[in-house]
Amino acid sequence: MDSSSADCDNYSMWEPNMSMVRERSRANQSQDCGGSVSVAFPLSMMITGLVGNALAMALIYRSYRQKESKRKHSFLLCIGSLALTDFTGQLLTSPIVISVYLANRQWSRVDPSGHLCNFFGFTMTMFGLCPLFIASAMAIERTLAIRSPHWYSSHMRSRATITVLLGIWGAVLGFALLPLMGLGQYTLQWPGTWCFISTDHQNPGSVVFAATFASLGLLSLATTFACNLATIRALVNRCKSRSAASKTSKQWERITMETMFQLMGIMCVLFACWSPLLVIMLKMIFNHTSVERCRPPLALQSPGVQKDCNFFLTAIRLASLNQILDPWVYLLLRQILLRKFCQVANAVSNCSTDAHKDQPIILTTEVKKPEG
Repeated sequence: MDSSSADCDNYSMWEPNMSMVRERSRANQSQDCGGSVSVAFPLSMMITGLVGNALAMALIYRSYRQKESKRKHSFLLCIGSLALTDFTGQLLTSPIVISVYLANRQWSRVDPSGHLCNFFGFTMTMFGLCPLFIASAMAIERTLAIRSPHWYSSHMRSRATITVLLGIWGAVLGFALLPLMGLGQYTLQWPGTWCFISTDHQNPGSVVFAATFASLGLLSLATTFACNLATIRALVNRCKSRSAASKTSKQWERITMETMFQLMGIMCVLFACWSPLLVIMLKMIFNHTSVERCRPPLALQSPGVQKDCNFFLTAIRLASLNQILDPWVYLLLRQILLRKFCQVANAVSNCSTDAHKDQPIILTTEVKKPEG
């Protein structure tokens, strides 16, 4: 979803039929805004996102093959599917954005028929909702693993996780196809370098589809937050009530803490990247406004329209960062950093005392065995 990397917000190649004078004027404006820099920006974002997701998938696959991570198989499948989804979304949208920038930000040059706009909007919707739903599935999976471990161990299998993930992809795919079937519409968005869901109040189908998209996104964010909060409370309560911990339970606790930090990191990224866009979409729907009012030159529009247009563009830019940040959150919150985080978490939850009590026992038994 690199569409948000559009620059030169105050001018765009919007209308397909232009006079030569306006064409030259717009070309000059494009150069003034630094066209070479703008092309480099989406290109660097694409490379960063693809490399990060590829590295994440490689590490996840290696962890999945290890025997000691058997209890994390469901979680690894979820986070692996998240990386695969982000990778695919970047691969499908970034080349289109780069092509539009190379065409001096004139969408009509790249897509004279308008079919590419529908594909771009479909891709934005598909690979926008999927990460949100997969993050919710990850949070629910961890909640079940901590709060209902017996049910989880007997019912939660890799096959069940794969079925849930396929269900998410299938449901979102069907939802994203609705505008192509007549319910809703994908339109060119300000500043004319990307396409997304129309919020035009004159079209009831567009309003229903846009409101459903925003509501589903906010619902998934709320589910993720609630499940992660419940999991953290369960971990703290279990840690405080345990008087002695076996090696197996300590290993399970370590695995759980690691995945919890990864979940929290991904959740923070999701909230920061997606909540502004989802909120402003609902605001536009309730206020009977739409981004279709944004037309160049934006400086001639009213201050309220300018504010809405620029804020909407900023919000979609933040949303586009989600596919780039997700894998790096997983890559950074591993091993050394996680051990430090776990030590701090154990100290806060009064678990460090039990850990120190266990260490002398292990050391003395290792020393006395050779003497026997």
